Amino acid sequence: MRFGPATPEAAIGAYLAHAVSTPAGTVRKGTRVDAALAAALIDAAIKTVTVARLEPDDVHEDEAAAALAHALAGPNVRAEAPATGRSNLFAAAAGLFVLDPDRIHAINRIDPAVTVATRPPLRGVEAGRMVATVKIIPFAVGRAVLDAAIRMAGGAPALAVEAYRPLRVAVVSTLLPSLKSKVVEKTLSVLADRLRPAGATITADLRVPHDDRAVAEALASVRGKADLTVVFGASAVVDADDVIPAAIRAAGGTVVHLGMPVDPGNLLILGALDGRPVLGAPGCARSPRENGFDFVLERLLADHPVGADDIVRMGVGGLLMDIVSRPAPRTGDALKEDPDRPAVAAIVLAAGRSTRFGPANKLLAPVRGAPMVRHAAKAALASSAAEVIVVTGHEAEAVEAALADLPRVRLVRNPAYREGQSTSLRAGLQAVSPACEAAIVLLGDMPAVDAALVDRLIAAYRPLSGSLIVMPVHEGRRGNPVLWSRRFFQELAAIEGDQGGRTLLTRYAEAVAEVEAGPAAHLDLDDPKALSDHDPQRPARSDQDPKSDEA
Repeated sequence: MRFGPATPEAAIGAYLAHAVSTPAGTVRKGTRVDAALAAALIDAAIKTVTVARLEPDDVHEDEAAAALAHALAGPNVRAEAPATGRSNLFAAAAGLFVLDPDRIHAINRIDPAVTVATRPPLRGVEAGRMVATVKIIPFAVGRAVLDAAIRMAGGAPALAVEAYRPLRVAVVSTLLPSLKSKVVEKTLSVLADRLRPAGATITADLRVPHDDRAVAEALASVRGKADLTVVFGASAVVDADDVIPAAIRAAGGTVVHLGMPVDPGNLLILGALDGRPVLGAPGCARSPRENGFDFVLERLLADHPVGADDIVRMGVGGLLMDIVSRPAPRTGDALKEDPDRPAVAAIVLAAGRSTRFGPANKLLAPVRGAPMVRHAAKAALASSAAEVIVVTGHEAEAVEAALADLPRVRLVRNPAYREGQSTSLRAGLQAVSPACEAAIVLLGDMPAVDAALVDRLIAAYRPLSGSLIVMPVHEGRRGNPVLWSRRFFQELAAIEGDQGGRTLLTRYAEAVAEVEAGPAAHLDLDDPKALSDHDPQRPARSDQDPKSDEA
């Protein structure tokens, strides 16, 4: 290929090396110059352009990319039409993406002009997912170079997708008093989501005591009825003779490998019973986030063999994003948690402008003889919360005056309160003492929330069992206040606008625990009518001291 400047007339038949601007618009690089384009360039007073001219033995970038992509594509992989020297390859079926790394490396060594990039091998892909791309860097490549790359790609398929099989999956869950039934239900739901792309289904749901004999009997009961058995232990495996590996052996099976060099996922067990796999799931498999369990499950769903050496080799690339909601993340705030006596801060948000309430500040409106905001603050003070923080903003002096005589209340002003509730939440979280491992966020306009409800939410906070976010519910609907582990403070502080942590509740659904709360969890007084309905005896106007309060 020859590369250099040319007049528009001399450029006919060549390809633009760079984009060119004309009054009619921009002409993209790689465009073949014909007589009409040459005339347009002359009309635009463009005297020279940089072009690439193909030699007789050159292959245009699109033709070369398409040829190599089709040579690489094996079963269940399709190559799309090329453009700008690129041809992408996609999975034609859901399954396990497999490739020959040595051949891909060899192709990439032939000439810098020819490149092949792929997704990581032996990972699951859905139908339609891009698995590789071929890119020819110059506008053309020599025929000899392309032929060498195609020969290297030929023979056995270099890229393929091993289609998933609709397996029958049995699930055995062991139970201990500390494990809530909701955790088991959430675990089954997360597993079902993992199985769905493969068309696999849970055909048996067995729940037994955390005892090797009970687990062995459960494994024996699904013998011949399941293609894969997954065991979720109520307690983590700590030894080769622990409950789950002992049960696999007691049922007549073998333990192929205990543990894996993937984090999260270290405590996985790979076993076999009558030639069919048995997986002892690590605790992180209760989360939908990627972990070592996925590495093994995806292979088994595609009937791809997994042995001890395969698991050992997963260590390279096995350091995954940590799962903040797992009982023991590798670093950070979880290491400071006290499972017996957690210190929880209470944050009362009292900075809003209450625009729907009218010109008055609703937080100062009298409710049962006291300014509304005092009820939230007093509920927090009377609870087991280790500290109480009230965030003020709109009419801060007046709100603070309404709380001035309350002991242990720490006032924090939010100068950015006009930007939405998220700024007040951020200010409150930043004020939480380092000794507190969680915070319960109360709204200043919910006077029916009392100390008893706050304490019930704090009591339901159990980080070791995965209950890291605690919410009140009434009649199936969630409400406020909400307790958050410090593990989520950074993400909460990153929220913007007039919203709370709703997106995090969806993202970390497995970490949410619910507490039945009664109607108080839903009662926020946004307008005068709601206030009147809640407290019909209150005067229309009040000149009382805003700090007055019933004993």
